[in-house]
Amino acid sequence: MTTQTVERQSWSNRLAYILTVAGATVGFGATWRFPYLVGENGGGAYVFLFCIAMIVIGIPMILVENVIGRRMRVNAIDAFSGTANGKKIHSGWKILGYMGLLGSFGILAYYMVLGGWVLNYIGSFISGGLDISSPVTVEITSAYFQQSIFNSPLNIIIYTGLFVAVNYFILVKGIVDGIERSVKYLMPLLFIFLIIMVVRNITLPGAMEGIKFYLMPDFSKITPKLFVFVLGQVFFALSLGFGVLITLSSYLDKKENLVKTATITGVLNTVIALLAGFMIFPSLFSFGIAPNSGPTLVFQSLPIVFSNMWGGTAFAIIFFSLLIVAALTTSLTICEVIITALQEKTKMSRKMAILVTLVAIFVLGNIPSILGDSEWKDVRIMGRSIFDAFDYISGNILFILTALGSAIFVGFVLKDEAKEELNSHKGLTIIWFNYVKYVIPVIILVIFYSSL
Repeated sequence: MTTQTVERQSWSNRLAYILTVAGATVGFGATWRFPYLVGENGGGAYVFLFCIAMIVIGIPMILVENVIGRRMRVNAIDAFSGTANGKKIHSGWKILGYMGLLGSFGILAYYMVLGGWVLNYIGSFISGGLDISSPVTVEITSAYFQQSIFNSPLNIIIYTGLFVAVNYFILVKGIVDGIERSVKYLMPLLFIFLIIMVVRNITLPGAMEGIKFYLMPDFSKITPKLFVFVLGQVFFALSLGFGVLITLSSYLDKKENLVKTATITGVLNTVIALLAGFMIFPSLFSFGIAPNSGPTLVFQSLPIVFSNMWGGTAFAIIFFSLLIVAALTTSLTICEVIITALQEKTKMSRKMAILVTLVAIFVLGNIPSILGDSEWKDVRIMGRSIFDAFDYISGNILFILTALGSAIFVGFVLKDEAKEELNSHKGLTIIWFNYVKYVIPVIILVIFYSSL
């Protein structure tokens, strides 16, 4: 077991922790992935199931990771060590922490690149490289996407490097002075951008059709298969299995009410994801654009919307700035998982741990992901491009297995210690514990099987 040789920092207060966790769980999951999945999977039907899934697996699993993280107040690897109920925990459980770290690397390998894409678009709107001051067509936006993203790898490498550099300058200041202080400014800014975009979009002519598509579920589209799919997406939306919540809660004061913070986290994530839909679907329907264009929705379809909108260029810059803020609040916390582990496992300085982490991600992850869509496009891993392989292996295999192992660890290893850590109403604690022990593993296994 690794022991701490320095006093561990704690979040300044509950709000700081909740804002940081909200930032970690919002990211592209809420602002990019959630809207296009809603568009592909029946609108309101997907939204309805997402809200149910947040209750069924989201909040209970947040508590699982909070318990594991705060119990030892160490990195995401050593969180699976120590003693429980008078017995030493087998070192083999640490593999769950290593899987989380590996998955975090995989996510950052392509996530940082998405940040580069967004910065590229902001630069193009400002410079006029993508001129949307007058209406453009899908042919124009598709051609621009292909040319500026897939056919300009050096350009994207530079923009991704810029995004990585911003992460470095924040992370190097530490948990409190770096991440916490930045999130205190970034999250309110994100909400301001969200509200501006929502108000603009719901006041467009014909916006009500988009709102109906988004909020009124077609129950004929709700199937067991779709529900299992939505359950799996909640893992990505909440950064479950990444080691993020384990790491962040390791800096949480022992007096904090985990049930309250977990519930607020789940609700806040859902609210932001729902708001993200309100800033997209009304405008798509207002200008007669199909909502089911998939992952490229914000890059190819929304510029068409903005080009038909009064002040469209300004609103496009605001929207993509929102995306970069969301991406930053998430990437900072995922990086922290690896950084904290490096610091505590190797005793290297924080500055060196940050440098090693970001350089490794950029060289071994970001650059291959970028080249995988251009010079290395013939390289296939499990039938996928390098970019997509990082996403699939991390999100569909590593994170789900880590979350499964975490639930089993809490239910069959920590047992009474997990209940004590929760420190909540006895009846509620017993219900949560038995649910995590006997039900959650079955749900996760179903998700895992369906994702293969």
